[in-house]
Amino acid sequence: MAQATPRPILSVWDAVALIVGIVVGAGIFKTPALVAANAGSEPMILLSWLLGGAISLAGALCYAELVTSHPHPGGEYHLLFRAYGRETGFLFAWTRLAVMQTGSIALLAFVFGDYFQQLLPVPGGSASYAGLAVVVFTALNAAGVRSSLGTQRLLSLATVLGVLALAGAGLLLGGQPVHLQEARAAASPAGLGMAMVFVLLTFGGWNEAAYVSSEVRDGARSMVRALLIGIVVITLLYMLVNLAYLRVLGGDSLGQSEAPGSALMQALFGRPGAAVVSALVAVVALASLNVTILTGARCNYAMARDFRLFRWLGYWHEKTNTPLTALLAQGLIALLLVLLGAWTRNGFETMVEYVAPVFWLFFLLIGLSLFVLRRREPTTPRPFRVPGYPLTPLLFCASCAMLLYSSLSYTGIGALVGITVLLMGVPLLFVARGMGVRV
Repeated sequence: MAQATPRPILSVWDAVALIVGIVVGAGIFKTPALVAANAGSEPMILLSWLLGGAISLAGALCYAELVTSHPHPGGEYHLLFRAYGRETGFLFAWTRLAVMQTGSIALLAFVFGDYFQQLLPVPGGSASYAGLAVVVFTALNAAGVRSSLGTQRLLSLATVLGVLALAGAGLLLGGQPVHLQEARAAASPAGLGMAMVFVLLTFGGWNEAAYVSSEVRDGARSMVRALLIGIVVITLLYMLVNLAYLRVLGGDSLGQSEAPGSALMQALFGRPGAAVVSALVAVVALASLNVTILTGARCNYAMARDFRLFRWLGYWHEKTNTPLTALLAQGLIALLLVLLGAWTRNGFETMVEYVAPVFWLFFLLIGLSLFVLRRREPTTPRPFRVPGYPLTPLLFCASCAMLLYSSLSYTGIGALVGITVLLMGVPLLFVARGMGVRV
């Protein structure tokens, strides 16, 4: 009996919902304060977010060429495999399974737990909610891609409406804020660089669309449209929210706030407003968590089909149209990371440090793969070619290199743990090669 494989059942708007759902996460309720603290003036704050959208758009154009030329359920894993060989592909897939995707799942679960614990405290704190979220949404995805996507549409719609409501409240009801002092009007180059680090981290996640490229109807055309629409929508949302923050809080207060979303709503509506924001952030975190679980398991499925060592991850359930064993393994590792975060008593920050350096290392390699694959496979059909080549991909690669440097320079022990786990993949690679490459 033939092995079941992914079927193209997703529409453009399904892909857009996935992109918006994973990018517009809890970061927009945290990082604007860090951007304001470093940018130095209100025009530079807004320019930083606009520039972040432009850089993300450059990256989306690069990805559009890559995923339309090489659609595959393995997404980035497949691109690295083709560009650099099985060793790099294996190390990426291993690190994605053990660090990047599972760490991101745990991180988002902690965001949900942190905010929902404020609404309804339970024994065990945010870690209890984080573990429950991982279990529930892994089960939801295992039940079938249609049920997962239906949930994602609702969560993404709630995310967009919630962020628009926050922005609308600030823009329509905000009073006269206290503006940045003249002495802080000019930011240093280092300050602007750090502001862009936080901006680009907040834009991160749109690349996950690569993992459903083989499941989108009218693949090439639909993927390009989904990536471009998604980035434009996200940039508009981020600009509106930051305008609202500046109108209500002003640059000084925004830069000093630890939770600008709650500060905005509390300034307008008191404590009930802050509670509404906590509920909104919890929903946003669940939207990102759901799509992160969905896309992560597909990379593990692709690796399993190339390496016998991980063959047990390569089972695609025909009835539910899901990589069932890959989903379950991913959920188990994410639960272990939730336990690690609970043990350190600083779950969110620990997971950020754990994921960031490895993420930006491979993001840089994927950007460079555009040059490699154009040279190595000149006859491959390319339904879409990135405009402005080679400047557009060079801009994208330079931003990735900056984020890699920053994630190594400004993170703590969590980064060392993440890199150590990456290096653990080297002996596993030798074992996998000894067992044979193809399943």
